[in-house]
Amino acid sequence: MRLEVFSLCDAATADTGKLNILGAFDIIWSSKMPAIHPQCTIALRIRFDAIERGEHKISVNFVDIDGKHVLPPANGIIKVNFPDEQSSGSSHLILNIQRLKLEKYGEYSIDLAIDGRSEASLPLFVKKRQ
Repeated sequence: MRLEVFSLCDAATADTGKLNILGAFDIIWSSKMPAIHPQCTIALRIRFDAIERGEHKISVNFVDIDGKHVLPPANGIIKVNFPDEQSSGSSHLILNIQRLKLEKYGEYSIDLAIDGRSEASLPLFVKKRQ
């Protein structure tokens, strides 16, 4: 398993095997708290080798610097299947977030686990606009 894309962005779509990402970012500027970000998306593209066909548990956690959940954990199962003549195949996951509420300035983390194993983490910095 290889993580090819893991991004916080303005929007993402997946169609006919293509992952389309618009506006990747890691900073939100706000003049007041709580900050409400109207819409964003977590986009993933994961490549699996032939021996990894089958079901895999995915978990995405969005937490503040103290480990407190900003959003409920996103847990699910993806089914990996692709033609036998391919040595690998990819899966996309798009998590749309509406009205993201961030209570304080500082650093947040979006953490990805696959099959119970931590695979990656994205920082999000919330900064005060002057």
